[in-house]
Amino acid sequence: MSAPTTAAAPVPPLAGFTVGVTAARRAEELGTMLERRGACVQHGPSIRIVPLADDADLERRTRDLIARPPDITVATTGIGFRGWIEAADGWGVGEALLDALGRSQVLARGPKARGQIRASGLTEVWSPASESSAEVLDHLLEEGVDGRRIAVQLHGEPLPDVVEALELAGAEVVQVPVYRWVQPENLSPMDRLTDTVLAGGIDVLTFTSAPAAASLLARAAERGLRDDLITALRMKVLVVCVGPVTAAPLEAVDIPTVQPPRSRLGAMVRTLESEAPSLARRLPIAGHTLELRGHAVLVDGELKALPPTGMALLRVLARRPGRVVSRADLLAVLPGGGDDEHAVETAMARLRSGLGGAKLIQTVVKRGYRLALDPTLPTVGPSPIGGHCVSGEDR
Repeated sequence: MSAPTTAAAPVPPLAGFTVGVTAARRAEELGTMLERRGACVQHGPSIRIVPLADDADLERRTRDLIARPPDITVATTGIGFRGWIEAADGWGVGEALLDALGRSQVLARGPKARGQIRASGLTEVWSPASESSAEVLDHLLEEGVDGRRIAVQLHGEPLPDVVEALELAGAEVVQVPVYRWVQPENLSPMDRLTDTVLAGGIDVLTFTSAPAAASLLARAAERGLRDDLITALRMKVLVVCVGPVTAAPLEAVDIPTVQPPRSRLGAMVRTLESEAPSLARRLPIAGHTLELRGHAVLVDGELKALPPTGMALLRVLARRPGRVVSRADLLAVLPGGGDDEHAVETAMARLRSGLGGAKLIQTVVKRGYRLALDPTLPTVGPSPIGGHCVSGEDR
């Protein structure tokens, strides 16, 4: 009696794809979520957060609000509101700040902000069901803000439309930027990420804040690479943003983005999962299904992790499946260059072995090699541009 066969474990949805992470705050959490789904992650933070306790501008605005308490306070994030109160405690004015804010009408943009307001001993008077800054603005304008002083705790990005609308309605707005983002002290990881994008080694680039997007473009401009980066992000990379505010600097230069229905990290990763199939290319080859991903390939649903050389050869063959590719053209993509076409034969033998021995690649005597395409079956997906998995030290 033969032993029962064990079903192969399902391939993680992001296996074979390289995802770039530009975030500073919660970058480790995002990277872990992506890796659990099989992605290879390259981290190149494009911003850093100035610690609240060291932020002289925040301290100045806090003391100003204590001296002249606001009529209305808008808390946009729980972590931001809590950090503001903790920073004020560190400056010795925490109780004075809570007393000043307690004299105002406190609005919470969402449940996390509401929870931190209550944890600090204050009580909110209103919170929108949508967690939307636009709904907060509509509520304030309906209530009337002429002549009123409004403190708006920002959530990492400026809110120019909200602030301008309130000021046009007659309010005095005090913006409270509880995190301030600047360029990283070490620019090398961000530069490496940009270089990998330009080399075709990143399949997906993620953004969780507008300053991160703006900073990446600004740094590329400093290096004379801005136009090249914009072209790569338009044509070769899936750009995923946590929400519309984050996407704004990218869409301003016509870079298409994908966003989740709710501006949450988990929702962004789930959106990426749903978009991942569009990044793969599926080919009917010699009675098998070949699926090319960024730095790996699936043969009949089984993941085959190939070295960069093997993937480079396979991508060249897949650009024109079924057509013969000469040894000279294949030699051009091998590392080190040279003119010894026997190197192609050696690399091709390793590629065939990595694919599991199936006769997916045919040798055409004196001409070259081709994929054994089943011409009656359709191919699915984009032409492979793909990437490669970078070393873990880039995390």
